[in-house]
Amino acid sequence: MKAVSRRSKRRRNASRAVNRLTNARRTVLAAAGALTLAFASFGVASAQEVVAQPVAAVDQLPRGQEVSRTVIELAGWVVAAKDSQGYPFAVIDKAAAQILVFGGDGRLRGAAPGLFGAAIGDHVAPGIAGLALREIPGRDRTTPAGRFVGGFGPSIDAGRVLWVDYDSAISMHPTATGVPAERRAERLTSPSPDDNRVTHGCINVSPEFYEQVIRPTFERGGVFYILPDTASLAETFPEFVHTRETAQGNEGKREQRARE
Repeated sequence: MKAVSRRSKRRRNASRAVNRLTNARRTVLAAAGALTLAFASFGVASAQEVVAQPVAAVDQLPRGQEVSRTVIELAGWVVAAKDSQGYPFAVIDKAAAQILVFGGDGRLRGAAPGLFGAAIGDHVAPGIAGLALREIPGRDRTTPAGRFVGGFGPSIDAGRVLWVDYDSAISMHPTATGVPAERRAERLTSPSPDDNRVTHGCINVSPEFYEQVIRPTFERGGVFYILPDTASLAETFPEFVHTRETAQGNEGKREQRARE
């Protein structure tokens, strides 16, 4: 009976994971569809068909954790505007400690929690790339916000790594466990994002998610969109914000005309 109970529990958990990702994909599709209305006058093709195609996605987000509308709208804009130029991309929400990965075709590949810089902030201190990890002051251990074009490349002490931003020495790699007191593996699996700020600036994901999703998806490079901690969204992603405001304005005008 215990074996049957465990199987039933696994089936229920798998079903919940599929439902959450399905709902997230539906919302991405809705956002892409709404934003496409704003792109029509510029001759930008609709992204709805590619986003709607079914695909098996890996879900490691904590049970019951939702994806913010900003993340969903940004992902929809990337697809609809073809901002990643056909490359795979990730939308990264530091505040929620979430990473959503999409293929170059715009389809969701996976979602998982991540660990980020211990310090709150969106900019990299000058010269930080030349410092050893132990030399980085606590206040400068930030994960920068913005749009970054990255890919795999060599490093001085870690072999081949996935560089999110080479100039500021920010990479994405499996969870480091060299300092037990940091409890990185435990932080990554906790249901709350409040304890996910612990790194020197790099982004950590579980080894399983790295091998199943990150490595194969970004083997030939990709684009990383990291939401800000304190900077405004307009400062970080001005084209996205402008397009969203235009789309919202157009929608408001249509609703007003419909009432007249």
